[in-house]
Amino acid sequence: MSLLDITRRHFFHDCGLGIGKIALAGLLAESLPAAARAALPSSPLAPKPPHFPGRAKAVIQLFMAGAPSQLEMFDHKPKLAEIAGKPIPPSVIGGQRYAFIRPDAAVLGPQFTFARHGQSGAEMSDVLEHLPQVADDIAIVRSCRTDQFNHAPAQIFMNCGFAQPGRPCIGSWATYGLGSESRDLPAFVVMSTGSGISGGAANWSSGFLPSLYTGTRFRNAGAPILNVDSPAGADGRLAADTLDLVAELNRRRLARDGDPEIATRIAAYEMAHRLQTSAPELMNLADETPETLALYGCTPGEASFARACLVARRLVERGVRFITIYHEGWDAHSGVAGNVKDNCRKTDRGSAALVLDLKRRGLLDETLVVWGGEFGRTPMVEASAVLGRSQGRDHHPNAFTMWLAGGGIKGGVTYGETDELGFHVARDEVHVHDLQATILHCLGLDHERLTYRYQGRDFRLTDVHGHVVQGIMS
Repeated sequence: MSLLDITRRHFFHDCGLGIGKIALAGLLAESLPAAARAALPSSPLAPKPPHFPGRAKAVIQLFMAGAPSQLEMFDHKPKLAEIAGKPIPPSVIGGQRYAFIRPDAAVLGPQFTFARHGQSGAEMSDVLEHLPQVADDIAIVRSCRTDQFNHAPAQIFMNCGFAQPGRPCIGSWATYGLGSESRDLPAFVVMSTGSGISGGAANWSSGFLPSLYTGTRFRNAGAPILNVDSPAGADGRLAADTLDLVAELNRRRLARDGDPEIATRIAAYEMAHRLQTSAPELMNLADETPETLALYGCTPGEASFARACLVARRLVERGVRFITIYHEGWDAHSGVAGNVKDNCRKTDRGSAALVLDLKRRGLLDETLVVWGGEFGRTPMVEASAVLGRSQGRDHHPNAFTMWLAGGGIKGGVTYGETDELGFHVARDEVHVHDLQATILHCLGLDHERLTYRYQGRDFRLTDVHGHVVQGIMS
């Protein structure tokens, strides 16, 4: 391309600054029928063989943004009750610094009663009313650790393996590695049921991978994607003729410039046209039985975390590769007991129902469910008269809990252990990169072989770290 051919329009689109490109990128994860795509070398989302046979075909990530308190739900520490109100020993703290509390802050005891559940004897608090039903189907990992202690970088690190925006997220890596099974829906879908996500769109960005692999944001009620439907007065013939004309113009520009983003744009228009039919059908829960709706505790047409979980199951049934549901609001700097109780009321039933529903439909073995936030909460109390805070817990990167189910994960397992105060990992540490390596492994992807060359070197999700957590694999 000569300098004379570079226009402001070309700069607007191809430098990634345009509204059009941002909107289109989210629609790119489309797929033709498998046989047709296999014959098209220009279709990067054609289904690809994994590195080895994986148990999971799809992932549903339940991201509890804001960081839930593991000490109120999964990691019972009677010692905290014994020394509540006393400063935590300086030898435990070491050089750890916190944003809102002093190192000598007093210990806060567990706010709920714990009990054992299922044949596995999994220990959970009584704030979780529904999850104990699937105690023998999930693996609880109590020994997670991250490198980040603020929300945005920790969320991006959990998703992208790097704390700064610009790297591909795990959903993008999965679709890059395996392609898509879906004909009429994006391969990677993102939903949100809260007030905001600290890390923003960087959490589902394709980074330096082609924008084809960016997550598509769906709304949780009404039309899942705005401005997909044809405007009033435009019949099907007019819409088809318009798409044909735009496609022809784009094909001519592609032949002239060879820019792969133009091919992506063509695919985006085609996907948008198919979404006019597939998206309303997906979000219409009229064909779900009353028993299923009651299981999730959701009302058709009413936005909720439970509804998003039910839609996630429907997405898996339609061949979508990766689904992330963000539920924000777990940042309990004050009133940790009320915060956990309120958020469990919103999410506990839907999370358990998702596992139960996938299992009864024969989908759990091939669907990996991952639940957790970006870090944990401190054993010490956060209290500040100036900030109006009391009985809260600060950010804690050293130790937190997540759980996984299905897709190659061994159910009824409690893995890892923290010290008696829940401050440090005492046994079987699981770093964020280990968790990412394990998720990819369940999909049949070797995290060390799944690479992309960018700016002269090969990148991968786990950087130069990560080991599969064999202790939770079935």
